[in-house]
Amino acid sequence: MSRLQANILLLLAALVWGLGNIAHKTILTHLDPFAAVGLTCLIGGLVVLPLVGGERKRPTEPGWPASLCRVTALFFVGMVMQQIAYVEASVTNASFLISTYTVMTPAAAWLMFRERPGAYLLLAAAFTLAGSFLMSGGLSGVIARADLLALLAAACFSVWTVELGRHLRLHGRPFMTAATQFLATGAIILPFSAAHGDLPLEGVIASWPELVVLGVFSTGVGFGIQTFAQCYTSASHAAIITSAEAVFAALAAGAWLGERLDVAGTWGACLIFAAVLLVATVGERTAKSPSVGIP
Repeated sequence: MSRLQANILLLLAALVWGLGNIAHKTILTHLDPFAAVGLTCLIGGLVVLPLVGGERKRPTEPGWPASLCRVTALFFVGMVMQQIAYVEASVTNASFLISTYTVMTPAAAWLMFRERPGAYLLLAAAFTLAGSFLMSGGLSGVIARADLLALLAAACFSVWTVELGRHLRLHGRPFMTAATQFLATGAIILPFSAAHGDLPLEGVIASWPELVVLGVFSTGVGFGIQTFAQCYTSASHAAIITSAEAVFAALAAGAWLGERLDVAGTWGACLIFAAVLLVATVGERTAKSPSVGIP
């Protein structure tokens, strides 16, 4: 697969996530965040599972189980924090704050693998921090818990993106990786939710449209596409392309939920978007495709 084809797939994933972010909010009318994550991940895992058999069989490489566990754990934590953030945050606000992982990902790559960021990344990071401050109500002196959770989710997803790229370079098997992430997350959360009475049958039935959107499309299709496409591009580049999710989410929230940013939030969103453009335009000139073999 060419880099252009991988970029198109990643942009498609961003579109699916952006449109699906509305369902992250509306599903909370019927289910708590843990049940929502567990059910959507279970559905997503079932969507991807048939593709696992199409991957060529080969002996497991040393370190594969531990690597897969790290990727899965990071995915689990990121998904849970993201869904909890939607309890109090608006779709537009949470989507833009979580999209800051675009800039965090190169920083994570530097800390984890000594991939030094250029000056443009430092400038983009400054824009992102300022934009996040404005979007989280910084001018009023109040930073909501939901905003902090969204930023923590972004940090977790940035490390997950880097770790996922490393895992795929070493071990391949993108669909097995995706299915394991989804099914393991569902298997951990759903028993916990059921034991605490947070998995009501009537809530599950009432939320079936959101479960289809989040489980089949946002999780199964969206994260499945990203996992596959990252076999052909770097983690930082993947983060840049998928950051378009925030733009799609804001457009969708404005059209369907009537959400609007205030003046400070609008300036914050513009700063974050400027950071995304800076990383996308300058970073693309120096990006290198990873050498990955698909087993």
